[in-house]
Amino acid sequence: MLPRVWPPLLTDYSRLKLPMKKILVAFLIALLAGCTTPGPRIDKSLSATGQASRVRFLVLHYTVSDKPASIKILTQQQVSAHYLVTDDPQPTIYGLVDETRAAYHAGFSSWKGYTQLNNSSIGIEIVNAGWKDTPQGRVFAPFPQSQIDVLVPLIKDIIARHKIAPENVVGHSDIAPLRKQDPGPQFPWYQLAQAGLVVWPDANRVAAVRQVFDLQVPDAVWFQKKLAAHGFALAQTGVFDQPTRTVIGAFQMKYRPANIAGEPDAETAAMLEVLTTPANAPLPPVPPAPVPPAVPATPVPVPGVPPVQAIPPAPTVPPVQPVQPVQPVQPVQPVQPVQPVQPVQPVQPAPVATTPQ
Repeated sequence: MLPRVWPPLLTDYSRLKLPMKKILVAFLIALLAGCTTPGPRIDKSLSATGQASRVRFLVLHYTVSDKPASIKILTQQQVSAHYLVTDDPQPTIYGLVDETRAAYHAGFSSWKGYTQLNNSSIGIEIVNAGWKDTPQGRVFAPFPQSQIDVLVPLIKDIIARHKIAPENVVGHSDIAPLRKQDPGPQFPWYQLAQAGLVVWPDANRVAAVRQVFDLQVPDAVWFQKKLAAHGFALAQTGVFDQPTRTVIGAFQMKYRPANIAGEPDAETAAMLEVLTTPANAPLPPVPPAPVPPAVPATPVPVPGVPPVQAIPPAPTVPPVQPVQPVQPVQPVQPVQPVQPVQPVQPVQPAPVATTPQ
């Protein structure tokens, strides 16, 4: 005889640990799963040697907002980033977009010939107030060291996994210099350079090269070519126009934040030369001095000698107008000969009538 254990388990549902509703839900899920069409079976036991990460660039931004506004903007609007670093005393790193997907952080952008960098970059937003205009000029907000202490390991991890070159760790102002300033001159790029994360010009070479450019600062053609070689997208106009000065200012924000006026000076030229030439390159030649326009000589007065009167310039002779060609004279039509006059017939005398007396 079987022990009386099974009937209560089959009939008394109050003793079951799972409620009846959960049992029915599980049954329906299993039923629906059996009705769906399975996807293709993919064997991933093999792996190709020729492959690399799609990520080529790492772009740093500031949010120009506080923490709550930054979170709201980056999670509820179209603009986004892969990571957000807060400004709390103990900063938090939020992962907002998976690295396998594109985030909308770069916009219209270019670096080293690559454009539209959203699809080939990882973006990191840093909570920071950005800048504000004051009577003393534009003032940029600093970055707490606690933020940088969290940011540096994050950057190291990203560039190690994706093998991002140091020259491709950039700011928004590098890839869109005519419309963006972030992360601004207060961002400690040199601290990242000391960690081996970005390129930096060797100070000794800069000092040596600057001696050359102190003699003569290069012209606009030289600056535009060097800025393009460094990575900026810049029209080669041959003049120091406003876009060129803005790009020079973006370069200075990263490598010489003490003076970001956009002036093409010797120190900026020396940094550009060092960053765009090999480490063992010889010193550049002194750029030729621009030829000034000719200025008429001023006579030097000699005591006791009357000054020579300046010869007035010759009057400007108006250009001779070309002689219009003379129209050929039409030949005179021959005169028709005059017809001879017909002789007048003599008048016959009328007969005189005789009147009677």
